[in-house]
Amino acid sequence: MASVDRSLVAALPMFAGLTPVEQEELLREARSVRYPKDTAVFDQGADADRFFVLLHGHLRVEKTSPQGQQTVVRYVSAGELFGVAQAMNLKHYPATAVAAVDSIALVWPSSSWSRLLARFPSLASSALQIVGSRLQDTQARIMEISNEQVEQRVAHVLLRLAKQGG
Repeated sequence: MASVDRSLVAALPMFAGLTPVEQEELLREARSVRYPKDTAVFDQGADADRFFVLLHGHLRVEKTSPQGQQTVVRYVSAGELFGVAQAMNLKHYPATAVAAVDSIALVWPSSSWSRLLARFPSLASSALQIVGSRLQDTQARIMEISNEQVEQRVAHVLLRLAKQGG
C-alpha cells in the first residue's frame, strides 16, 4: 500500500473535474493496492466496503448464478471507477472482480462515499456517467442476444473487447 503521485491520476475521468489541490485531498484518503493475476479484488455477495479506480491492468467481472454458472459480465480497463455498489444503493457487491493480469487499483472505504460526493460533486457526475454507460451496454447486449445471429454477436463481443483493451 503506497501513496500515489497525483500526476498518475490527474487525467483520469474521475479526477478531471477537480483542481490539483482537490485531487491531492482525494488521494490522501486512498491507498494503492496490487492484485496479482487471478486474485479477487472483491467477491459477489461480500459487504461492499470499498470502491476503486483501476490504475493499471485489467479486471474481469464475473457473476455466478444461483445454479453455480459463472458468466463474465464485463471487463474493467485502467482508468475506470468500479466497485461502486453504494452508488446503486447496494450493500453487497453484485459480482466478483478478478485481476485478469497483474493490476493496481486505488481503494477508498465505502463509508467515505457520501461525504466525498458532497465534497466533490464531479464524483457524482462521474459515477452517474459510469452507471448510465453500463446500462446502455446492457441494453445493447440484450438487443444483440434477442435479434442477432451467433456470428454477429461474436463480432460485437470482439469489437467491444478491442475497444476496452485499446
